[in-house]
Amino acid sequence: MIIRRFHITEKSLRLAEKENKLTLIVDMSATKHQVKREVERLYNVKVVSVNTLVTPTGEKKAYVKLSPEHSAYDLLGRLGIL
Repeated sequence: MIIRRFHITEKSLRLAEKENKLTLIVDMSATKHQVKREVERLYNVKVVSVNTLVTPTGEKKAYVKLSPEHSAYDLLGRLGIL
């Protein structure tokens, strides 16, 4: 399982609304290409880019930018996260 959970904070909600980005906690061994494929497959959206980083707590965080025809904020609402 590549995607562990959504990371929901004030910053991540602002990114979803303003920059159309999802913030996810992913498996440490996951590559950017694997994260992109998994998000596109699970949520039926088009991914433009993926940026990853390792947090100080040892988790891998991925910022996933969606294409303009898909809304990250609407996706979070559809999934019942908001």
